[in-house]
Amino acid sequence: MMSPAPKPPVSLAANPRLSSWVKFTEGRVAISPGKVEIGQGIVTALAQIAADELDVDITRIEMIRASTATSPNEGVTSGSLSIQQSGRALRHACAEVRQRFLAAASERLGVDASLLDIDDGTISGPGNVRTSYWELAGDVSLDHDATAGAAAKSAAQRTVAGHSVQRIDIPDKVFARARFIHDQALPGLLHGRVLRPDISGAKLISLDETAVNSLPGLVAIVRDGGFAGVVADSEAAAEAALKALRKGANWSAGEPLPDEDNLAGFLKSQPVDTTVIDTRTAASTRKAARTLRRQYVRPYIAHASIAPSCAIAQWDGDHVHVWTHSQGVYLLRADLAIVLKLPAENIVVAHMEGAGCYGHNAADDVALDAVLLAKAAGGRPVRVQWSRHDEMCHAPFGAAMAVEIEADLDGDNEIVGWRHAIWSNGHAARPGRATQPALLAASEIANPYPRMISTNPPAANGGGGDRNSVPLYDLPDWTITSHRLLTMPVRTSALRTLGAQGNVFAIESLLDEIAALRGEDPIALRLRYLRDERAKDVIRAVARRAAWKPQKRSGVGHGVAFARYKNTGAYCAAIAEIEGTDDIRVKRLTLAVDVGEAINPDGVINQIEGGAIQATSWVLKERVRFDRTRITSTSWTDYPILTFSEVPAVDVEIIQRPEIEPVGAGEAAHGPVTAAIANAVYDCLGVRVFDLPITRDRIIAAMELAS
Repeated sequence: MMSPAPKPPVSLAANPRLSSWVKFTEGRVAISPGKVEIGQGIVTALAQIAADELDVDITRIEMIRASTATSPNEGVTSGSLSIQQSGRALRHACAEVRQRFLAAASERLGVDASLLDIDDGTISGPGNVRTSYWELAGDVSLDHDATAGAAAKSAAQRTVAGHSVQRIDIPDKVFARARFIHDQALPGLLHGRVLRPDISGAKLISLDETAVNSLPGLVAIVRDGGFAGVVADSEAAAEAALKALRKGANWSAGEPLPDEDNLAGFLKSQPVDTTVIDTRTAASTRKAARTLRRQYVRPYIAHASIAPSCAIAQWDGDHVHVWTHSQGVYLLRADLAIVLKLPAENIVVAHMEGAGCYGHNAADDVALDAVLLAKAAGGRPVRVQWSRHDEMCHAPFGAAMAVEIEADLDGDNEIVGWRHAIWSNGHAARPGRATQPALLAASEIANPYPRMISTNPPAANGGGGDRNSVPLYDLPDWTITSHRLLTMPVRTSALRTLGAQGNVFAIESLLDEIAALRGEDPIALRLRYLRDERAKDVIRAVARRAAWKPQKRSGVGHGVAFARYKNTGAYCAAIAEIEGTDDIRVKRLTLAVDVGEAINPDGVINQIEGGAIQATSWVLKERVRFDRTRITSTSWTDYPILTFSEVPAVDVEIIQRPEIEPVGAGEAAHGPVTAAIANAVYDCLGVRVFDLPITRDRIIAAMELAS
């Protein structure tokens, strides 16, 4: 029986034309991935892959920003999939491009291709014959679809991938060159602002524009049903016009928000779509002597990007060009086409970098705002930047979660049964995924679209609220159930890790509690229940690096936790050291990670460090606040994040496995760090906190409950 022909990587199969990925220009190589830079350093790792396969110096690589006009359609940059998807596609495409050029050089030079070498783009052979990519570029057409036959280099042959190189996006940022969309200056640029209610769910009933019309610098007032905004010749004029417009606005009553102090009660009282995620039945039933029942709660979390969302739009007849920091330019274009009732080819959506957010913040929403306002600009570009208040009030949040776990234990406190249930809004309402748009202004215009109720990605893609809910541990019997809410008074969509943070927090907290019941070292318990040797390796590595377990000191606690992101991605184990005298302070985080082949080890470390620090902020501080009518955490005062002086020392060890296909690192640390901090709090104070964030009030309440 013949083995099936090898298949090209998924992104290359969807975008097979080689010229859409690689082009040769004067002494340079232009590489056009469909994934985008959102601060994670992906353009550097992809440049390393291209440099390796093409045998050119990385300084020759020019990374082209994603645009629907020219770039391959790789969907959205999310899920820690850029290296898996774009990296594999690029590696294969460049290998085939190299092969095609070697064949052309062989013909021109009269030398067998197997005798030719490539050094920084120069192709040479016996007798000092030589040519180059650039000399041959006119003869070698890349307007061909990739085949499955080209073989990429083996790990041993790579000289760039696997080594730390300087990030190619950093110099512009250090020297304040205009790389961010917020700094983009186009000729004739105008400024726009959009009017939105403070009351959640309120609709614009009427608008008195009288006071605005006479303001200096005003170019236009735009009104389309409940969508209203202004266009002006400066930001100051736009702000003044918006302030005056707000005074003339009359709003309907809003929609009630949940009781912030009883999120679990709210989540468990709503209509839901229930899915059994996974079941396992024990071959032989051991009798349960006791059952531990625990509930863990995660609040709504904001993306809280340092800079608010921004976009620029410019109309030319019935064509529109949009500059955006969206994570999915093609998906945004699809939603814009629906709202504007235009063919997609009339819309160009081009990516520019923005503040890091790692999830579905307001970047897509503000793009539609800019497009609608730019209709009144007479062909001039319009830049719209949301305010901090808008960002913290109207952008999608990460969904709140209530996770209940019941663990059946036998007489020796060994686990014999496990039931894990999640109540949560869906974790995905990104644009371009449905027949109706997911953009905010689409629900405000005169012929509005209904606000999309968030769904969950399928389990095959890692799931949503259920992400990382199936234990990686070899437990004998389990049932995992997800209850997705069918109501959404608080707007939710994708936030970094989706449901993984909440589920890993719950699983790893309860495992720690069981280890304490047994009087067993929590690392030893985890190793006993794991069968995956790579999982065991990261736990052993982090234990060794952190010298687990240090001698007990008053006011200091240590905790450990582990997860494999999506159960298919990066392995990560974390040990947290905390001080718990007045407030909880995370002093040190030690992590070990296995991403397979680490293309840029320094980039992997950066991602793990960043994820660990963000998780620390989530665990200690972050919580969207609201009363029954409005979001109240609309400033840094009301929504505090970790400050520089509070950042822990972070120490990361990479287990390098160059022979294994790489996976992403961006979301691997959040779950383990969350649970490790919670377990360290117990080690320090002797109480378990089941509701995030772990604040002084929550600790006091836990102490009172324990007493």
